[in-house]
Formats: sequence, structure tokens, C-alpha cells
Amino acid sequence: MTSTTPLSPSGRSTLGRLHERGRADRADLYAVLDAGLVCHFGFVADGAPVVLPAGYGRLGDTIYVHGSSGARWLRSSEMPACLTVTHLDGIVYARSVFHFSMNYRSAVVHGTARLVTDETERRDSLRAIVEHLAPGSWEHARTPSRRELAATAVLSMDLSEASVKVRSGPPKDDEEDLTDEVWAGVVPVLPTFGAPVPDEHVPAGRAVPEHVTRR
Repeated sequence: MTSTTPLSPSGRSTLGRLHERGRADRADLYAVLDAGLVCHFGFVADGAPVVLPAGYGRLGDTIYVHGSSGARWLRSSEMPACLTVTHLDGIVYARSVFHFSMNYRSAVVHGTARLVTDETERRDSLRAIVEHLAPGSWEHARTPSRRELAATAVLSMDLSEASVKVRSGPPKDDEEDLTDEVWAGVVPVLPTFGAPVPDEHVPAGRAVPEHVTRR
């Protein structure tokens, strides 16, 4: 179900500079998050800023990140946080150094990260994280044991306060530079997946499961 919550309901999530690159549709937010694999999760610990890379998953208007329950940053029941996901789509070569740029899609989520304690939500969120990284794997692999669940902490953030920014297309050169005999354009950045490499304990001749080859 599509949320009707505004994409940028606060000052800190409303774009200022280059606001024309902003996207107002929540579908654009979902698209950026769903296409990513790693987020960067920022918070303050012991009075200093910390930004950590993390796996994540989304269920509706909630995003989840996980880590070890022994990690200090996961011991708070809730804390102010910022989560970002960025896709680099191209390097933009311009005729002047000032106008070199990148084509990208980025999402920034502000809010309060809350420790998930409800057991049903914990399992659902862990499934979402696994399925986001490796679709089809939750049904293929063994599900977490009680000991493994106890060793895993999950934080949730709602997506009500977020912004999306996108740049695409050629360089934005000044008109007086357009006559220069300097090459300009875009070098696309294309993420790809390689062929699956089986673990040494997989029996010889065992076919790669279909849900793995779909990557």
C-alpha cells in the first residue's frame, strides 16, 4: 500500500541547495531504498558522531537495520538517527573543473531509531533484511535459532521524514565554454553481479538454486 505521508515534512528534510533535483513522490524514496544493498546509519555515541555501514530491509513505511546485540550502539531502546542510501550512476566530465559532477540517486531518512523487541516484528524484520540482500533465501536456508535471535539486535526507523535527490544527464557547462575543444560527457557506472561461486562443502555437480541465479 502506498503511503500518503508527505516526503519532506520538516525543515531538515526539505532540500535547500539544488532543490530542483529533489523528488516529492514517496515512490521515488521506495525505489532508491529498494535498489540499494548497503545503507549508512548515523548517530551520536558518547558525544561524537558515528556513521556505520549496515544491511537493511524495508517493510512498508519502516526501514530496519541489524547488528550484534553485543554492540554498544544497539543497546539503546531509542536514539536520534539518520540513514542514507546512495547510488552512483555516472561520472560527469565537464568542460570546466567547476562543473564536473556525478549522476546519482540518494535518499536521506531522519528520525528516531527504535530497538525492536516484539518477537513477531523481529522475525519479520530479519526476513525483510535477508530477502532484500538475497531474495528467496529465507525459504531456502535454516531460520534463526533462539540463540541466534538473542545475539541479533534490530533497529527500526519510520520513513515519514525523508528526502530524495537525483541528478541525471550531461554536464551543465557555461555557454562560453561550449566552444572549447574539450571532451565532455558521462561515463556510466554500472553495478553488476558475477557468477555464483559455490562453497567448498557444496557437493560436486549441485546446481545453483534458481533464486541465486536471479541476481
